[in-house]
Amino acid sequence: MAMGRFTRGWLTFIKHTLNHVTLGMARRGLGPFAVMRTVGRKSGRTYETPLILARVPGGFVAELTYGDEVNWYRNLIAAGGGTVVWKRREVDVGAPRPMTADAGLRAFGPPAEWILRLLHRGEFRLLPDAPVPAAPSDGR
Repeated sequence: MAMGRFTRGWLTFIKHTLNHVTLGMARRGLGPFAVMRTVGRKSGRTYETPLILARVPGGFVAELTYGDEVNWYRNLIAAGGGTVVWKRREVDVGAPRPMTADAGLRAFGPPAEWILRLLHRGEFRLLPDAPVPAAPSDGR
């Protein structure tokens, strides 16, 4: 899905205004916000993006409000994962997986589910918890 000029302008505006407020809230564990930490696919720099995620067994569900061409999502795909800061705790996540709209909506539960349905939102991704690396064996 290609983004139009208006959409890109709107995302730039949001990035430089609202995101600063919600990012601060997310870092403090306030409200429904989480921080998505990704590594830039070109720059190698670490980026933080505020998101509203639903915690589910085995990961998180993200609703792609602005589609799959936003930078945080493209960086997550390129790196094969990233880090979610959820309620002041860091959780490594793997590569996103597609979800059905029904499963994605149910993950948010009421009242968020109702609002998302009213807005006809239907593009969701599962951000699976990354496997915890095994402790190194000492060879005994």
